Amino acid sequence: MNKQLVAKDNSLIGASYSLSVVEQRLIFLAIIEAREQKTLIEAGGLLRIYAQSYAKQFDVEKHTSYEAMKRAVEGLYEAGFAYCKLDERSGKIGHYKSRWVDKIGYIDDLGCVELVFASDVIPLITRLEARYTEYELKQVVGLQSEYAIRLYELIIQWRSVGKTNPISLEELREKLGLTDEYKRIEAFKRRVLDLAVKQINEHTDITVEYEQHKNGRVITGFTFRFKVKKDKKKIVAEVAGDGANNDMYTIDGLNDNQLGRIARNPSFVADYNELVSSTSPAGQDMKVWEVEMIKRLKEDALQFKKRAIREYLVY
Repeated sequence: MNKQLVAKDNSLIGASYSLSVVEQRLIFLAIIEAREQKTLIEAGGLLRIYAQSYAKQFDVEKHTSYEAMKRAVEGLYEAGFAYCKLDERSGKIGHYKSRWVDKIGYIDDLGCVELVFASDVIPLITRLEARYTEYELKQVVGLQSEYAIRLYELIIQWRSVGKTNPISLEELREKLGLTDEYKRIEAFKRRVLDLAVKQINEHTDITVEYEQHKNGRVITGFTFRFKVKKDKKKIVAEVAGDGANNDMYTIDGLNDNQLGRIARNPSFVADYNELVSSTSPAGQDMKVWEVEMIKRLKEDALQFKKRAIREYLVY
């Protein structure tokens, strides 16, 4: 199965920074590209993120995606982050600050953004040893809040135990990149925390709830507990109805609306985008892509074998 994995050193996951949704998405796509071209990135080479790839991954129009990417260039160039990392020579914890990129720009004629990761970032995304967190890109595709993306990353580090250590309100705000925003706890919970948890529960592979820690009446911190959602095949049976009792790799019993949902699934697009040319109508327009894939699914569903077809009904 061709999975697009985002992997970061845990010191980067736990870093303090604030990036917009588009800026974080560019980082995700660049990390995937960097790890696929390790020789290039170790030499400090340019990485290209195309609007077409962004559009397909995050289910937006190509023109809209490119304009958003162009706007994100300035923010990413100025953005930095603070992180802690163990110094192997001294055994002491070092406190560092770094930029994300050394260089970034866009090329209108190619519809792409080019960037070079900063030297401090490269080992945190390419030379990973024991302390790293890895997840599929599709888990954050549906997250529209920058805080939901960051909170998901912070929580998923604790996948093996199902809950985080207690984290103070001050530390959580710092890791989410909040300085003067949402200082009142009511606003923080409503505009940041509860919204992030709601999106994570709706769009990712985990369900999250949190416990508040108080000093008297004052909230001082949180512990997050989470569970991995039940097997998708069981969920698909509920979504697809009676037709899901058939083989998971067939389209028997599925109507055009369900086939269209499958074709629009960002994971389906990522798995099979090589079936069409990037310059063809289906490679540039999601509606044309959907029509073309429905046609191909009806003609020969068995050619789509990277995963069970009915799994794509759920996203």
